[in-house]
Amino acid sequence: MKLASLKGGRDGRLVVVSDDLAWCADAAAIAPTLREALDDWHALEPSLRALAQDLEHAAIPRERFHEREAAAPLPRAFQWADGSAYVNHVELVRRARNARMPESFWHDPLIYQGGSDGFLGPRDAIPLADPEWGCDCEGEVVVVTDDVPQGISAAEARARILLVGLVNDVSLRALIPAELEKGFGFFQSKPASALSPVFVTPDALGDRWRDGKLHGALHVDVNGQPLGRADAGVDMTFDFGTLIAHAARTRDLGAGTLIGSGTVSNRDADGGPGKPVSEGGLGYSCLAEQRMVETILRGRATTPFLQPGDSVRIWMEDDRHRPIFGVIEQTVG
Repeated sequence: MKLASLKGGRDGRLVVVSDDLAWCADAAAIAPTLREALDDWHALEPSLRALAQDLEHAAIPRERFHEREAAAPLPRAFQWADGSAYVNHVELVRRARNARMPESFWHDPLIYQGGSDGFLGPRDAIPLADPEWGCDCEGEVVVVTDDVPQGISAAEARARILLVGLVNDVSLRALIPAELEKGFGFFQSKPASALSPVFVTPDALGDRWRDGKLHGALHVDVNGQPLGRADAGVDMTFDFGTLIAHAARTRDLGAGTLIGSGTVSNRDADGGPGKPVSEGGLGYSCLAEQRMVETILRGRATTPFLQPGDSVRIWMEDDRHRPIFGVIEQTVG
């Protein structure tokens, strides 16, 4: 089942979307918004699935689904906690700011709590007041949880994942070092993130969803050129069950909590940090990684961060080369 929110009101209008993303049907009679559906998921899910089945068979009134009319599936959420499950990414970006990576990062997940009071829609511009802030895209996977009790195990936590999607976790790289030096985490350096047009139930992903991970190439383009094609299921040190259990170690998580994977990142087959797509590698899901690899190989970074007018596209394809979650397609404003 695929769900989306069309623009309208602070929380959008919930619709079910056909598997090919061509059609949608209004779900207001079941739940007017996705937030409300998540609050009573186990009671409402059967009706939403029945509506989705009727949509696939064209048995109900339907309308064309246009991604430009979609808000974020959850324009507001109760919680947004972003992990850093791809330790290769952590290692590279810490090297970029001459910070040592503790050994514990390989067995103790890293998570920060981001702003959840406003997510950008998949076609919304990336606001950038000052190009000197070092604006970067970050292609990630995100899951939405059911209610999660404190102290849950990683295995049990996997069963609490209700929906899967993609996110562009925008970062302002030039602001990060000074914020982290204060020892109190990200804030100004992490503005609003953009969510994919649709979220998908894990069962609808087939073999792409297994072991608490989403498998498949995450496509990231900048200004029409391939930046990354890293496989989200490879080199993911911590699966989503582990991330959720870590977040719930000392607190309950409310239904509708979003947990991010962190920037998808792969090493080369020889164990190296990764080659650009143009050189036969899988590339990078953010510009900071490409800049770090340039520094390692050539002594300095040559790729600029995003500037006003630049474009970013993030998507993942099914076996028929169709976007599974729709496409995040943004221009820097």
